[in-house]
Amino acid sequence: MKKEHKNKISDKKIIIITITCTVLLSIISGSTIWLLQSGKINILSDNKENVVLKHTKETTVKSDGVYITDVSEVVDEVMPSIVSITSKTVISSGRFGPSFYNESYTTEGAGSGVIISENDDEIFILTNYHVVEDSTELSVKFIDDKSYDAKVKGISERKDIAVVSVSKKSIESDTLKQIKIATLGNSNDLKVGNGIIAIGNALGYGQSVTTGVVSALNREVSTDEYVQDMIQIDAAINGGNSGGALLNSKGEVVGINSVKYSSNSTNSSASIEGMGFAIPISDVEEIIKNLIKGKNDESGVSLGIEGYMTDSNYNLPEGFYISAISSNSNASKSELEIGNIITEIDNNKVTSIDTLRKVLNKKNKGDKVTLKIKYASRNTYKEKEITISLK
Repeated sequence: MKKEHKNKISDKKIIIITITCTVLLSIISGSTIWLLQSGKINILSDNKENVVLKHTKETTVKSDGVYITDVSEVVDEVMPSIVSITSKTVISSGRFGPSFYNESYTTEGAGSGVIISENDDEIFILTNYHVVEDSTELSVKFIDDKSYDAKVKGISERKDIAVVSVSKKSIESDTLKQIKIATLGNSNDLKVGNGIIAIGNALGYGQSVTTGVVSALNREVSTDEYVQDMIQIDAAINGGNSGGALLNSKGEVVGINSVKYSSNSTNSSASIEGMGFAIPISDVEEIIKNLIKGKNDESGVSLGIEGYMTDSNYNLPEGFYISAISSNSNASKSELEIGNIITEIDNNKVTSIDTLRKVLNKKNKGDKVTLKIKYASRNTYKEKEITISLK
């Protein structure tokens, strides 16, 4: 499928454009909207090839009541497992002008991370993929404000998570004594209204703490071409919070803070406040194990087609018009043909390209998908179903 970059935000739908520590300012429909990227997981490793996630049921922190009002004990317990991440990226400016402008410059970004595991040689830290994307240098600052060089261990672009590692040989003994491995919670146990805590390197100023509640569960959020079900929260998160911890009242990590909406508008109908989103930790447990082993997540699937959405202006049935089919895809071995229009995928009506993405994002290689298509037959369109194995 041809990748599309969406730059418009309609009243019906908002697409989040991920950033790490900068503010993207857009003037849309007379209003100013900022889209910001803004994550105790205990992963024990007997050796480099065997990674076990341990759910801890006990905690030294107790919290009574439904709404969290004093979180100091939780924060004291968890803060040694939270880190700040600084990334450097080299960008060439030559492509924007004549050859004499062909110079490179380095940009710096800020993010957050959570210490999730260790072995004899390395400390492993979970963060967002967009925090480390295209980075040429990485450094991690621990609880004692000492920074150390880090490297990317494994990434999952579709889930927007990454694991970075720091060599134990480079870490001072005093630092090693102060840091902790976080404790894993179960995000599937969350309920709307549960109190939550967000910790992260807001705006690159260092670790800060905000609180709130779970506003909604299973919110479909689009970041670039990927769609995920996320936890919606009202705790304040800002650029630099990306990769930071979302905690329950026991101090267990239940999510990785990833993106937020905010706005500044005189038009009250366009005002957006207190809408942050976190990746549910239970959705990425198995992926995390592989990332620690240095295995990138390549489980994303593709139909192997390109095309565009039709509408009434084309005098065609509504759906996804196939303009090209990859020769090495399973689609090329099926009954699909250029000119076919996909109207449904797994009983979901195709009203936008996101419909296809949402279904495919939840599939793994080898899974099957059922397409309902319309094809031209003389002066009309006929309909049929096609089942394709994904690769």
